[in-house]
Amino acid sequence: MATSSDGLCGIGELAERAGVTVKTVRFYSDRGLLPEAARSAGGHRRYGPEALERLRTIRSLRALGLSVPQVRRIVDEEDGTGGGGRAGGALEAAVAGQLRELGSELRALRWREAALRLVQECPPGERAGRLRLIGAVSVPPSTAPLVRFWRGWLPARIPARSADAFLDVAVPRPPDDPTPAQLLAFARLNALTLAPCPGTGRYQPEAHRAAGPRGAAVLYAGLAEAYELAGAHLRRGRAPHPGEALDGFVTAYTSAYGVRDTPGFRRVLAGRLAADPRLDGYWELVAEVITPPGGRPEPTPGTAHDWLLAALTAQTGTPEPDQGTPPRR
Repeated sequence: MATSSDGLCGIGELAERAGVTVKTVRFYSDRGLLPEAARSAGGHRRYGPEALERLRTIRSLRALGLSVPQVRRIVDEEDGTGGGGRAGGALEAAVAGQLRELGSELRALRWREAALRLVQECPPGERAGRLRLIGAVSVPPSTAPLVRFWRGWLPARIPARSADAFLDVAVPRPPDDPTPAQLLAFARLNALTLAPCPGTGRYQPEAHRAAGPRGAAVLYAGLAEAYELAGAHLRRGRAPHPGEALDGFVTAYTSAYGVRDTPGFRRVLAGRLAADPRLDGYWELVAEVITPPGGRPEPTPGTAHDWLLAALTAQTGTPEPDQGTPPRR
């Protein structure tokens, strides 16, 4: 690279060969990324033969969106002055971090695109309402309002591990690339959990409150297993019927209450569950959010619960819950 007798080149020559401005070379030099080999008698910067390749490396790293401090760590590691870390570790960490950040940005853009399409495709008379709904959803979307809603609904003093396990299935993960319909369902779900609802705790099913904090942990663990079994039947389109799923459902309650599974208990349980408050609206929206476009609705804890309750009421001969009433929170 150098053309002078001492093997060094000036800042202008280096900038020309690298295809950058003198200002760019000076910027990286001032920040210690591009050390100068010497100064001329007139005080001008002089660079060694390795400077061109180093400058090209710096430009490549910056083109990837890496910050100056990140680039510094990478070139210091290459020089052997980076603290003795694993070779290539700084570059790998920086690239991984950039990919995570880019993924979040792309996700936000996809949600923004779905929101724009939702507004574009809806009738003019509905646009104001939809704008209010989607305006309350952060981008990328947050599930914090849903988590707060369920934490207020769960029994007080329930073990944290049990609460977290329940939240994993009760709070849907927003899709990375939503359709306008999925975005609308999530926005409605968000609005449902944010709406004023004094005394939310009173909507907790009596069958769950009666178990107490310790019993609730046993109950929710057993229900999770029963819901998974019922979900398999729902995916196959099978009608509610007695079997392993229903037995596991009832066992969850008998274990929580410390009682035996008898025909009499099943009748009492069916009647109590049929009279409990329902969250049908919530689970319908969850199904819309998690179901892939054009796919069969994915089972949710709500639909699994309904399937199991229908099987229990049919087995015990208790009246079916009124499915025609509006969903209650």
